Amino acid sequence: MISAVPSQLSTLGHPQRLAIFRLLMRRYPDRVPAGEIGEALGLKPSTLSAYLAALMSAGLVDQERAGTSLRYAVAMGAVREMFDDLLLDCCRGRPELCDPRSAAAPTIRTETPRRFNALFICTGNSARSIFAETLLRDLAGDRFAAYSAGTRPYSELNPEAIALLQAKGHDTSGLRAKNIAEVRGPDAPAFDFVFTVCDHAANEDCPAWTGQPISAHWGVPDPVKAEGTTAQRALAFQEAYAALKHRIAAFAALPIAELDRIALQRAIDEIGRIELEEHQ
Repeated sequence: MISAVPSQLSTLGHPQRLAIFRLLMRRYPDRVPAGEIGEALGLKPSTLSAYLAALMSAGLVDQERAGTSLRYAVAMGAVREMFDDLLLDCCRGRPELCDPRSAAAPTIRTETPRRFNALFICTGNSARSIFAETLLRDLAGDRFAAYSAGTRPYSELNPEAIALLQAKGHDTSGLRAKNIAEVRGPDAPAFDFVFTVCDHAANEDCPAWTGQPISAHWGVPDPVKAEGTTAQRALAFQEAYAALKHRIAAFAALPIAELDRIALQRAIDEIGRIELEEHQ
């Protein structure tokens, strides 16, 4: 049987096809609309269509129709086969030479109880990531140190978000908008978990985090962009807060010390699929 790896590597050898593949890997297990991919990478529809067709032909990406929209995701089974072929054949099954996991930070499992560092990222760091930071701190601050940052943060926090947190009984005195650079420097904490809570931040091609923290995308619609009446805008903030509270409560309940990295990643991905509901 002829290996598909040469064709797959050739397909990924094109910078923009590789950029699409990397974006879909960051968003996995989500399916991403074609228009969102094109907007994130600055690609014309015709160009994007050709690149996606090549990735599908190589078996690296699959397509699904949702109404009138086409959505794309990494074909993880085929991707795993490609990686296995490279590691087992090219590297002759010697993970100490080829598998980056062999040089990674120790597994997150630990015999001694400790606080885990969790970071929540969005674009503006004015509402959703602030909600997440505050919720994790207040729901499970004995087990987690919570942080948030923005890829392009606003100069100040959204006043509607702060008002909602205060109405829910949260202390907001120490909250502020921060640039992601603050949590990447040499003095930054070593993160065990990194979550993106907006699609724009997840779509950005950021450098890998030191220590290979477990990461996931928990996308929530941006309440700051909500339009309509005062009541409709307030409802958008309530829904974002409720969705994140439900996910973070599920995350805080995970028996982290009992799960290996693969099981923990799977559990966190499943939490990210929780539908937006009102859990107040």
